[in-house]
Amino acid sequence: MAMDLCNDVFSSFVFYATLLVIKMYAIAILTGQLRLRKKVFANPEDALRHGGLKFCRRDPDVERCRRLHRNDMECVYPFLFIGVLYCMLDPSPSIAKLHFRIFFLARLVHTVAYLFALKAPTRSLAYTVGQIPCFSMAIKIILNVASSW
Repeated sequence: MAMDLCNDVFSSFVFYATLLVIKMYAIAILTGQLRLRKKVFANPEDALRHGGLKFCRRDPDVERCRRLHRNDMECVYPFLFIGVLYCMLDPSPSIAKLHFRIFFLARLVHTVAYLFALKAPTRSLAYTVGQIPCFSMAIKIILNVASSW
């Protein structure tokens, strides 16, 4: 199978993967903006530049953004790896797109739930729903590889 953008499955993966990476960049930018606005810096040299060591501190809103970003890294990076391998298996385009779309939408809901501290279990449900397509793709990869031995 050719890994190019003419391939329907791969182009769909690239589309959703790129949206996820852009979302992660947006959270990183938001974290930086919150640090500047609230004068909350992680490093002494940054605090000194913006008013003094008293600004080398923690803030609940900044920490929430940091936790969200860390959670994205724990979920999105494996999705990127598994998704590329999954594309190599020449899956059904409609099923593959469904996997990618569900993961993307679940991460989007997870982000909104995290940023706005939505009532539980919204965030954990979004997380769980997002893991389902990842496990499904991983199982397909393992079964395909195991059957070729």
